[in-house]
Amino acid sequence: MADHLDLEPAARRLADLAAATPDSRLDGPTPCTGMDVAGLLDHVMMLAQAFRQAADKTGSPDDGPPPEASGADLPPDWRIELPRRLDALAEAWRSPSAWEGETAAGGLVLSGQEAGAIALNELVLHGWDLARATDRPYRCEEWEAQVSHDFAASIPDVPEAREGLFGPVVPVPDDAPLFDRALGLSGRDPHWSPEPRP
Repeated sequence: MADHLDLEPAARRLADLAAATPDSRLDGPTPCTGMDVAGLLDHVMMLAQAFRQAADKTGSPDDGPPPEASGADLPPDWRIELPRRLDALAEAWRSPSAWEGETAAGGLVLSGQEAGAIALNELVLHGWDLARATDRPYRCEEWEAQVSHDFAASIPDVPEAREGLFGPVVPVPDDAPLFDRALGLSGRDPHWSPEPRP
């Protein structure tokens, strides 16, 4: 993995998907179990802020894990605030100092390298979540898929390790595309659809 990853493309894709999400889809399901589209957007709002603070080294382990995302908590101005937070997140990780030393996010102490990779993984996976939830295509770069794959592969497939992070691993063929394998390792079915299968 390169020392510094560019979060801007993944952040921009996610912002564009959010901007084109109609209000009528906010209560629809997502690949994240028990989370509707509004809840997913609320989660993205929180993670964008938390990982910007991780880049700036202004977060603390004492902050603890973020509150559970809820569509009821999505602020009325999210269409303005979410792209601002995503832009600020990407910009913060352009600083070489963001990748150096230790920082904190979600109540955990992480190296700058770890936090940056996790932030990218969140942007990529939740970009796919939002795209699938709203019946739109999603494509990421191969190197982004590799970062997501490597991070998801590093998490043991046991409930205590994956709680609050990923669901159980979804089996995906070894010859499937890299991003599909990353999705499976992150507990996502690459063929998930908001519509029930026949």
